[in-house]
Amino acid sequence: MTLTCVGCGATCSPHQIQTVCRQCGQPLRADYFFTPGQYEPDQLENLPSLWRYSLFLPSINEGHRISLGEGRTPLIEREYLGRRIYLKDETNNPTGSFKDRGMCLALSVGLELGIQQIVLPSAGNAAVSAATYALAGGVVCRVYLPTTIPEAFIQEIKDTGAEVILAGKTIAEAGAAMSRDLDDRWFNVSTLKEPYRVEGKKTMGLEIAEQLGWNFPDVVVYPAGGGTGLIGIWKACQELRSMDWVRKTLPRMVAVQTEGCAPVVKAFLSGEDTTAPWPQPQTSALGLNVPSPLGGAWMLSVLRTSKGTALAIAEKDIPAVQQRLVDISGIPAGPEAAVAWRGLEHLVDENWIKEDETALVVITGDNRRY
Repeated sequence: MTLTCVGCGATCSPHQIQTVCRQCGQPLRADYFFTPGQYEPDQLENLPSLWRYSLFLPSINEGHRISLGEGRTPLIEREYLGRRIYLKDETNNPTGSFKDRGMCLALSVGLELGIQQIVLPSAGNAAVSAATYALAGGVVCRVYLPTTIPEAFIQEIKDTGAEVILAGKTIAEAGAAMSRDLDDRWFNVSTLKEPYRVEGKKTMGLEIAEQLGWNFPDVVVYPAGGGTGLIGIWKACQELRSMDWVRKTLPRMVAVQTEGCAPVVKAFLSGEDTTAPWPQPQTSALGLNVPSPLGGAWMLSVLRTSKGTALAIAEKDIPAVQQRLVDISGIPAGPEAAVAWRGLEHLVDENWIKEDETALVVITGDNRRY
């Protein structure tokens, strides 16, 4: 494995602490050199966590693998207007969201490299996950949260012993406050500020393919904020293809945002190569309130390479769609998942997803803290 800048292509060592590219400031991507037939599915580890897929992950001493039973989440099948729809239920993760996959990898690699103090800004779920996994790994954690965050998030984070600092009204403003305070004692595990949260999120894509008999859906619909899940699922698809574990055409990737914060959608529809900061972002789907995603260019590349699309849904639709999704799925889905489901409805109405196609919606987290 090597680490490669997604912007300028510079490479660096995975055996040292790395953040973003030292030359251009873009995210680093973990690149593996898989070849057809190198491994077979029967070589996967029989473990009740995402470490089942260690063949696809950074090599980590088993004593540094943090695990709370993350991953191995259900895939639920439904029918919608003649289409077969799969729901990837990430609410079954230890803290109720897909964030656990990324934090599991980021903190495990951090332990391997000697990191003892982590920090991040968050709109909620990522902070809960980071604090929980930091506690499990014996790592000190500090989180910066917007002042608008519901009290339930704050209390759960404090219950882990993590330090909570409230600053600004958005994750971007909380991140700016963090940057002013940051010194070399703290390792920043913000979205795409280190290479390994993507690797944890990648296991969603590996699981989906395995649960479908080493196959892909035709379309993957994803609620995009920082974008690590979108990027990670696509990365899994590419790696599985490189080893000939799957043969079906790779899925078309879809990013769904809300009209209150849609930098990826705007850039995609305008034909831009990267995103521009979204002015005055506001959405009830807190995890999507990311006005200036570091991985904007990376997400756009995924959408275009996969022949996918991006769309924004009306903020006013979220409450009704959230209840509709709960009724359809039986999953206590959060507002971010409702955004993705509304995106699916639009794509079906427009026949962008055709009757003979399958689609998958990622239910990224639950609604218990809202």
